[in-house]
Amino acid sequence: MFDPALKAVPKHGEWPVDPQEDIEVSKDRIWIDGCFDFSHHGHAGAMLQARRLGRELFVGVHSDREILDNKGPTVMTLEERLDAGRFLVVKRTPGISTTDLVGRMLLCTKAHFIRSLTRVLSGNEGPGSAEEKRNAGTEMSQRIKDYASDETGLQPGALVCSWIEPTSSSQTSLTAELGSCKILVDGVHPKPGQRLVYVDGGFDLFSSGHIEFLRQVVKTEEALGRKTGWYDDASIHSRRSKGDRDGYGPAYLIVGIHDDHVINHWKGVNYPIMNIFERGLCVLQCRYINTVVFSAPFTPSKTYLNNLPFGTPHAVYHGPTAFIPLTYDPYVAAKDLRLYNEIGSHDFQHVNAEDIVQRILRSRQMYEERQKKKGEKAAGEDAVRRRELMEQDAVALDKERAVKR
Repeated sequence: MFDPALKAVPKHGEWPVDPQEDIEVSKDRIWIDGCFDFSHHGHAGAMLQARRLGRELFVGVHSDREILDNKGPTVMTLEERLDAGRFLVVKRTPGISTTDLVGRMLLCTKAHFIRSLTRVLSGNEGPGSAEEKRNAGTEMSQRIKDYASDETGLQPGALVCSWIEPTSSSQTSLTAELGSCKILVDGVHPKPGQRLVYVDGGFDLFSSGHIEFLRQVVKTEEALGRKTGWYDDASIHSRRSKGDRDGYGPAYLIVGIHDDHVINHWKGVNYPIMNIFERGLCVLQCRYINTVVFSAPFTPSKTYLNNLPFGTPHAVYHGPTAFIPLTYDPYVAAKDLRLYNEIGSHDFQHVNAEDIVQRILRSRQMYEERQKKKGEKAAGEDAVRRRELMEQDAVALDKERAVKR
């Protein structure tokens, strides 16, 4: 159905992307389209399947009106969904969809939480028999490897590791803990001259807010590179002449992802909506990242920062967020080491997991109907009451913490 709110089809020479003139149909040129509502790793999997069928992939994103008329209400606006399209293509993940995630929000469940990702990957934790746990761990490990591939889906891309401590990590400790990074998937290492940059977070319901923050980190580092002369046109040309086809950027971005129990400790209710495995796969989609660290401590101590892959980072960045209320400053160590930097406000800073959940809850009836059409269980009065009690507990905890600040 044509949306009259949209502009007419562009004329020749006015297309938003090249080519501007008609070209012959080619089996190597692939088209895929969809809603891509709060774009997750399931969407990216479909793109990889299409990408492997040819050499060029074109992705169409439906308008809000088209989706409302044919499928139901969107959670994210078109602008937010387009911004979230800045990801790589990776292998399809079965068993995850927007419908699944909306169901978790409406039913307020916690069954998706993972206690220890490393134990799950090794087949020592999770539902089912010992054999089923081993098979699940093997499949999940392979999925991480696939998602860590480059934009072609065929070559190594991001490095993936997990932070391992001798004892269970504390959510609030400012004391340096012993630990080390265990490599899960080797990937592309920093290139000569690149600065090591670290960020961390929950990255729940990975969205335009997270992606824009990561883009701003890279943009800030590029500005610094130009200021020092390392990333000006002449320097980029020089590196390309020596064999670097892409003229690689000045920053090698390392992203730490917190465990489920850490986020739930601070945010309560049934956050995170996506477990650490799912959130990690989402971050691995993003074109701006180079390394992912699972189970990153909430407080990046000096010991932790010094033991990151490739050594102590040159900078630690934190963005604008009000999602997790804190009673202390977790970045004391980074500030003591003079590594700490902040990213200012941006257009999508309001888009986080809580904002997305509230959008759905404000239009609960419409989303309930959407779930029913897909054959999913609707949220009954028990689920509504369960969320109300969880939210009351979270508010009470926030007030208690506010007194301690």
